[in-house]
Amino acid sequence: MKTKTIRQTVIITGATPHELYEIFMDETKHANLVNSTAKISRAIGGRFEAYDGYIEGTNIELIQDKKIVQNWRGEEDCWPKEHYSKLTITFEKESDGTRATLFQEGVPEECVDDFDNGWYEFYWNPMQELFKK
Repeated sequence: MKTKTIRQTVIITGATPHELYEIFMDETKHANLVNSTAKISRAIGGRFEAYDGYIEGTNIELIQDKKIVQNWRGEEDCWPKEHYSKLTITFEKESDGTRATLFQEGVPEECVDDFDNGWYEFYWNPMQELFKK
């Protein structure tokens, strides 16, 4: 299976690194953002899932307000059942908000466009709207 890496950098104006970290790691905040269920462990090796189990995996490294590293997979026809990508998201304070940088390594090639667009549609764009208020 051929894989690719998704690379994205966004500035979420008005958000702090802590607020963005918490959206990913707090079950209630995550569920509210994506308007679906979320179960998220804050432990290394702990499991997470979102969107009624459509996204799931385990935490590899967690640095409060700075970095999230996870084994991550999506329940999609193009995504083999036992395959996990490595997702890394970092948060850096900017003068007007927070820079979020995402690297998702090992994404099945035929899934790349859907998941590349999905990060914007289901996470970054809703975050932009949330912090405009």
